[in-house]
Amino acid sequence: MFPANLVQATFQQYRTKSIPIMKSKPTIGQDVLDTTTRRIFIYGIQDDNGTDVQNFSLDLTPPPDVVFRTLPGTSEGMNVLGIVIFSATMGIMLGRMGPNGSALVNFCQSLNEAVLKIVAIVIWYFPFGIVFLVAGKILEMDDPSAMGKKLGFYAITVVMGLVLHGLFILPSMYFFITKKSPIVYIRGILQALLISLATASSSATLPITFKCLLENNHIDRRIIRFVLPVGATINMDGTALYEAVAAIFIAQVNNYELDFGQIITISITATAASIGAAGIPQAGLVTMVIVLTSVGLPTDDITLIIAVDWAL
Repeated sequence: MFPANLVQATFQQYRTKSIPIMKSKPTIGQDVLDTTTRRIFIYGIQDDNGTDVQNFSLDLTPPPDVVFRTLPGTSEGMNVLGIVIFSATMGIMLGRMGPNGSALVNFCQSLNEAVLKIVAIVIWYFPFGIVFLVAGKILEMDDPSAMGKKLGFYAITVVMGLVLHGLFILPSMYFFITKKSPIVYIRGILQALLISLATASSSATLPITFKCLLENNHIDRRIIRFVLPVGATINMDGTALYEAVAAIFIAQVNNYELDFGQIITISITATAASIGAAGIPQAGLVTMVIVLTSVGLPTDDITLIIAVDWAL
């Protein structure tokens, strides 16, 4: 989980390699070796006239014993999971250090703000770039109509997951914890839900959410001030679901079979990446690179889902 070399983890990831090794044979004489290990089967086939016999030999020597040894190695690609865990641990420790860690915290915050400003500038060029990216992917496809159907099923899967989570799982949790009707609570924040649906930004909806919780649902002001900023920053359930499904979709498009361990890695990485995602529209596309890199999937295929990303 923790990378041994943090600099190396930015461009290489740890991966074990299986190397075949020939099992050594006991040292014996050549005559004994020929009689004990080599098995030659000689047989003859007579032709139809019965005058000529052709002899054939078949080597029945058993194959040598091969054992596989697992050795540590590296592969190209960022060790995303290790960096995320190290960063989370470092953040927790800096928070516990108080004023002594404020210098490094301020540096990280300034760096984060600078990167977000760069991303905000790049977003203005997104419409032009998306057109050419999608057009290039369409030209590379052998059957664009089949890919369109796959994208449709992908979008339906994401929407169904969001509906299941938002309309069934979260209300059920609210009911079992508080023993109150979730319908009344949802009615109180309906305006905030509509604004968030229109803006696709949890940060832009914060003032409306604060007002709805305070005036309609009568939540304590101190709780609202503490929970809302934290929730808008780290509670990105939809982003985590969206990125996990997108990673599995890209794997299926590339005929890449994911094992159980890789699916768990996608789940953990998508959850961690969603915590670090900014509360702005289409921020999940940036952090999705982290999820794809963690399991060795091509990051260029993110352009496949840009066409339907605006609706999700």
